[in-house]
Amino acid sequence: MKQYVFTFLLTASLTLMASWAIWQLSMRFKLYPGIRERDVHTTPTPRLGGIAMFLAIMAVLAVSKANDFFASIWAEPQTVYAIMAASLLIVLVGVADDLWDLDWMIKLGAQFLAAGIIAGWGQLQIFALPIGGLTVVSGWVSFTLTVFAIVIVMNAVNFIDGLDGLVAGVCLIANGIFFVYSYLLLREFATSNFSLATILAAALAGACMGFLPMNWSPAKLFMGDAGALLLGLLMATSAIAITGALEPAAMNPEDIGRSQLLGAFIPILLPIIVVILPLLDFGLAIVRRMGAGKSPFSPDRKHLHHRMLDMGHSDRDSVLIFYAWTSVMGFAVLLMFLFPGAYWVGIAFGVIGAAACLALTFLPSQRPRQDTPPTPDADAILTPVEELP
Repeated sequence: MKQYVFTFLLTASLTLMASWAIWQLSMRFKLYPGIRERDVHTTPTPRLGGIAMFLAIMAVLAVSKANDFFASIWAEPQTVYAIMAASLLIVLVGVADDLWDLDWMIKLGAQFLAAGIIAGWGQLQIFALPIGGLTVVSGWVSFTLTVFAIVIVMNAVNFIDGLDGLVAGVCLIANGIFFVYSYLLLREFATSNFSLATILAAALAGACMGFLPMNWSPAKLFMGDAGALLLGLLMATSAIAITGALEPAAMNPEDIGRSQLLGAFIPILLPIIVVILPLLDFGLAIVRRMGAGKSPFSPDRKHLHHRMLDMGHSDRDSVLIFYAWTSVMGFAVLLMFLFPGAYWVGIAFGVIGAAACLALTFLPSQRPRQDTPPTPDADAILTPVEELP
């Protein structure tokens, strides 16, 4: 555990230092775009924070190669190299989009290519589902399923990147919960807990923690598409790695007992639950845009966080409510894993927490926002001199 804590702290420290340096350089050389119609912020802000997160995570992975504790991760180095190559590709394309607003087809093509590198070269695929030894029928199906899963999670995370601190905080909570789960699961059911999934979760949580001070409202630096897509890529990779680290037969309910049946589904359920809000926002956006005859990737101002602002929540309140939803749903499933003979603990926590979150969501602390009245034209305002007879 100490090695993973060190990984978390090292990644957080490197991300914070790199974020500050990139912010300074961006402000000095004016590396920031103008304000778009769908943007919530009103001040031009650099969007290159993803570079800092990338550099920190790659540095931590490189350091792990010299650490005997993580020797099992480097037993097949092509997997780690594939992750690093895919990350580099997605960050380069993300930075280009943040600076020059690339066509969505180019970005989508790069996402599929990055996912293909991980599934093909890295051989990280959904070969089996940990439910009674269920295996994927063929190699092509496994490859295709893996690629689409990675691309969907990447876009889901990117879609909610609209408020200061939103993605960084949600991903910090999600990866923190997933780290605890993967660490405990591998200790119980696998031969080693020195897993790629666990170190990725620790590094991702550290990167989000280190970036959050620069991204908290009012944000000095945004992670941009480079950061959001990177987080989605590595979170999906971490989830796929954990399913590959488990023996499917080890989760057979006939062997572990009916009281632990839900445990057979948690390797699939938890990775989905921790990103359920991004996935929900992604699905609603696709349906909404295609129903209007638009591209599924055409931007708009109808995401969940935009709707919360329209309901009357402040920027910070909206972000904190997203944090609460992510925490409640993630911890509810985690509690079911921790107490396999007493699932009611997790269910009760989830029901009570969801009720509290619903109350916070639909009872905003301020009135709904109204359009700002137009500023009167300067020529139409009478000056004191003109008012004199």
